[in-house]
Amino acid sequence: MSVQTWTYILVGVTFTLYIGIAIYSRASSTKDFYVAGGGVSPLANGMATAADWMSAASFISMAGIISFAGYDGSVYLMGWTGGYVLLALLLAPYLRKFGKFTVPDFIGDRYYSKTARIVAVICALIVSFTYVAGQMRGVGVVFSRFLQVDIDTGVIIGMVIVLFYAVLGGMKGITYTQVAQYCVLIFAFMVPAIFISIQMTGNPIPQLGMGSTLNDGSGTFLLDKLDGLSTELGFNKYTNGSKSLTDVFAITLALMVGTAGLPHVIVRFFTVKKVKDARKSAGLALLLIAILFTTAPAVSVFARTNLINTVSEKEYSNMPVWFKNWEETGLLAFDDKNADGKIQYVADKQKNELTIDNDIMVLANPEIANLPAWVIALVAAGALAAALSTAAGLLLVISASVSHDLVKKVFNPNISDKAELWVARGSATVAVVIAGYFGINPPGFVAAVVALAFGLAAASFFPAIVLGIFYKKMNKEGAISGMIVGILLMLFYMTKFKFGWFGGGTQADWWLGISPEGFGSIAMIANFIVSIVVLQFTPEPPEYVQEIVENIRIPSGAGEATGH
Repeated sequence: MSVQTWTYILVGVTFTLYIGIAIYSRASSTKDFYVAGGGVSPLANGMATAADWMSAASFISMAGIISFAGYDGSVYLMGWTGGYVLLALLLAPYLRKFGKFTVPDFIGDRYYSKTARIVAVICALIVSFTYVAGQMRGVGVVFSRFLQVDIDTGVIIGMVIVLFYAVLGGMKGITYTQVAQYCVLIFAFMVPAIFISIQMTGNPIPQLGMGSTLNDGSGTFLLDKLDGLSTELGFNKYTNGSKSLTDVFAITLALMVGTAGLPHVIVRFFTVKKVKDARKSAGLALLLIAILFTTAPAVSVFARTNLINTVSEKEYSNMPVWFKNWEETGLLAFDDKNADGKIQYVADKQKNELTIDNDIMVLANPEIANLPAWVIALVAAGALAAALSTAAGLLLVISASVSHDLVKKVFNPNISDKAELWVARGSATVAVVIAGYFGINPPGFVAAVVALAFGLAAASFFPAIVLGIFYKKMNKEGAISGMIVGILLMLFYMTKFKFGWFGGGTQADWWLGISPEGFGSIAMIANFIVSIVVLQFTPEPPEYVQEIVENIRIPSGAGEATGH
């Protein structure tokens, strides 16, 4: 069977599974809709958290970035993995013990202020819409190639699917759908990686294959081969970095603390019964995430090596079918500048004739390696699972922020459970439409868009959450001021250097040499400073709030152990 036939079969089967789970697990109350009734097992929650966490950026774009950036791309691995550890150990158990559905709910109650809640809702919406734009872009990329529709149509198809199971099932439907999506995406990522590792090095473990010798009898290590190919074409050595240490540190820090402030990941720790279960599910999710994250560098090495060997100095007329298929999507383009019919793929922009979108590398990798059609189709199904699982989680955050944190907690405290559920579903519908627009008109490739969302989360939520848990004297005036300054500073920098607003600017104009992806760390520091300075000139929080903060840091059972 052809790749397209296999794609229709595998995508059709998986989508039917997701929709079936959503119908079976549909939400009948707001507690079901927001936190799956609070009764999810640690294993199921660990798998759902991993699927929620491993978005289109992890599946499609991370290995694509590493393929082109080489050593510099490792900042995404370090930042995202380290950030999850930070979230799981430092914040999740305390937030779970506080017992609130959403981050704005925590901030509104901890800082005893409707204004703090409204500011947090606005920040959550900005972060979530930025993040979900990357997911919708990922869905469009997959559909455009494998179902042979244009990217815009692909985004619309993805919108309809997500809307169906997110709006119908709420967190309950999404949780069990994400368990299935984790199984699909991890299988889809690992199978071609194992195939290609055996093909290139004879080693079935991709993580080891990346550092092994080629099985062509030359005795050359794969990474040495790639370094040689890269330098021949004028690129930096694959294993050498070109980013400044300052920017590497800033991006890594922004991704780490941004992870710890991501509302759609934090809410997952409210879906289990106990704080102990939150800790267990966090540990399980980390192990499940590590499978993909440790494989991504190997996939990027395999893809980059195969790409260079396939296209460099080759006749355009002899290019394989996969090349022509990706050209049709507009994500791969050949411009024969010297009219010799050969592809010049080099670092020199004046001479380079090949333009490659980062986001195609993982998806095209099995085709470049000439793997069976069912493996190629499997990767498409996995990429869609990764993008849709995270998009659904983000849409739930958006709908909960509107229905629970704004409508119920601010504007209409007496709203009935049934009416609140309708508001949640309505806001999710509106959110899908807006997300679709951003997916059709994205500000960049998937991982770059997602990295900006992490920067926004770092700049706004992280200081307010950390100070709210660990500093009982932190008051509402400090937290509100810090969040406003942090998010506005990050938005200003991001729009100036990414979109050319406020006079624009080039890389030479970056403040302290820090890229927009890393600037969240600077905005976060500004948030901390403003919060603490404002605190010095404003009243302490009420005694009952300080008491709450003391209590959430006391481990369960401590009273029995100490005799108090």
